[in-house]
Amino acid sequence: MKQTISKLIMMAAMTAAALACSTDSLTDDWDQTTWNTTSSDDNSTTSSSASNTAQGASTLGDVTTFAIALNRSALLESQTVDKDDDDYVENTTFTRTVLITYSTSGSATVKGDTDGLTVSVSGNDVTVRNTTTENILYVLSGTTTDGFFKLYSDKKQGIQLNGVSITNPDGAAINNQSKKRTFIILTDGTENSLTDGTKYTDAVSDEDMKACLFSEGQLIFSGTGSLTVDANCKAGIRSDDYVRTLPGVNIYVDASSGNGLRGNDAVIISGGVLNVNVTGTADKGISTDGYIQVDGGRTTVLTSGTYEWDSDDNDYSACAGIKADSLITINGGELNLKSTGTGGKGMNCDGEIVVNNGLVRVITTGKRQKDSKGSTSPKGIKADGNITFNGGETQVRCEGSGDGTEGIESKAEIHIEAGTVESYCYDDAINSKGDLYVDGGYVYARATNNDGIDSNRNLYLNGGVIIAEGGQQPECGIDAAEGYKAYVNGGTVIAIGGGMQQIDASSKQASIAASVTQGTTVGLLDGSTAILAYTLPSSSTGTSLMISSPSLKSGSTYTLRTGVAVSGGTSFYGLTTGCTIGSGSQSASVTASTSVSGSMGGGMGGMNGGMGGGGQRPGGW
Repeated sequence: MKQTISKLIMMAAMTAAALACSTDSLTDDWDQTTWNTTSSDDNSTTSSSASNTAQGASTLGDVTTFAIALNRSALLESQTVDKDDDDYVENTTFTRTVLITYSTSGSATVKGDTDGLTVSVSGNDVTVRNTTTENILYVLSGTTTDGFFKLYSDKKQGIQLNGVSITNPDGAAINNQSKKRTFIILTDGTENSLTDGTKYTDAVSDEDMKACLFSEGQLIFSGTGSLTVDANCKAGIRSDDYVRTLPGVNIYVDASSGNGLRGNDAVIISGGVLNVNVTGTADKGISTDGYIQVDGGRTTVLTSGTYEWDSDDNDYSACAGIKADSLITINGGELNLKSTGTGGKGMNCDGEIVVNNGLVRVITTGKRQKDSKGSTSPKGIKADGNITFNGGETQVRCEGSGDGTEGIESKAEIHIEAGTVESYCYDDAINSKGDLYVDGGYVYARATNNDGIDSNRNLYLNGGVIIAEGGQQPECGIDAAEGYKAYVNGGTVIAIGGGMQQIDASSKQASIAASVTQGTTVGLLDGSTAILAYTLPSSSTGTSLMISSPSLKSGSTYTLRTGVAVSGGTSFYGLTTGCTIGSGSQSASVTASTSVSGSMGGGMGGMNGGMGGGGQRPGGW
């Protein structure tokens, strides 16, 4: 059973009266709440190949220029309370409420029914032990520069932050020793802050205190207020179970000496605005020993720390925007990751990564660290297991130079089924240790000094729109490992580089090959019908061009023009379809074949008629 009731999240418009609501009103609406929250010339010909148009391509803009910055602005979201999901606070009944008010001029005060509770107050250090069988709501308000809230309980509970500011110079601001589910509720319209010390002298020898906001049990964030966590010693937010955020929350974590947000078993982002800034050496923005799942909201993570030696792995370790040991799944929302330190990574998983939907943007700016001891390289998206793209829009840019600076890398297989995948970097833009498949979607892979798409086993291009731009000789637009094969079985494929990968003759779709000039625009025509136009990069690539299209038939002859003017149509990174193609400066006949390779042109310097069954190099290209 689900309920839907709308509430507009406008934090800036909330009045101070919300902070002064009665104890009863804090819980009255929980069982019925759903939130809506904000965030040509005379010889021209026209293409008739609608199947090649770039409908559904990226709406994110140019992968070479997009920026990532922290963004705390409100987001327009909707939330429907699932009555079967215990993570919704609306499904829990609290039998009593305890009000805790902190003070800058005296001791904290505790009000409400405390029967059965052991309450200790020393200045603004508040410790509560719940020995009852009841679920209790603790409402924290006021300000202290030297205090904390510590809780022991065998039952689940709620901690409502109602305009509270807690600084603990000696340890965690909130230390929850309960292993049961704990709801952190951000009161509508309130601003809340938690700050820890640079040393945890408050720590008890047989207890954990691992973060500014620490919990032994699950931590679930809800409500539509804001929370700022300033972590100076350990993590910002951490659970020894899992952490989950729900739509409406607005959380900012600034961690200078630890991970930003960590759930040992999982981190689940169901919604909300989450900003994480991590500056410590080799620290992670969001991390888990289990899985990370992003279903909605807007998450932005910045990491800037450098690398360090990891004695457990006997290698160097570096920062990462998000890091999981088993699985990362992106089902929706917006995920922005930027890492500026040496060897820093955007998304890193020891298991698999799956992008089903949503927007993913990644930037790295660091360089590779390598010496006789080991190495760590910047990667936009890296997995030891498979990486699969089933939808959504993904952009990756690695701005640092040097070997190993790769955009998307899998130590297993890569599968691109749908969506948009764009990668721009120095080394391989998209690289797999195992087989690599493109079955659909829109793919742009640009490597300035290596291969655009590189498989260390077989490469299967079966569908979609694929633009792969590699570096100069001997780098290729698309590349399969020696002893393995590349197949083109479908889709629209543009591959440009210093060299050209041999396409296996058993491929199901024909291609053409040519040697062309950097920066020129070429048009491919079937008689008077334009198939497509493509503008080559002006630098950093070679001149070996391969084009494959469903419109090409093996053994048939087509016209390739250079220096053409293009108008109309739909464009995707220099590829235009459904367009008008001008007469151009030069034209030549090319013959399509299911097998093309760089050997046809002797290093592409002079193709001279060897193009897989009759192709001819246009003179002077």
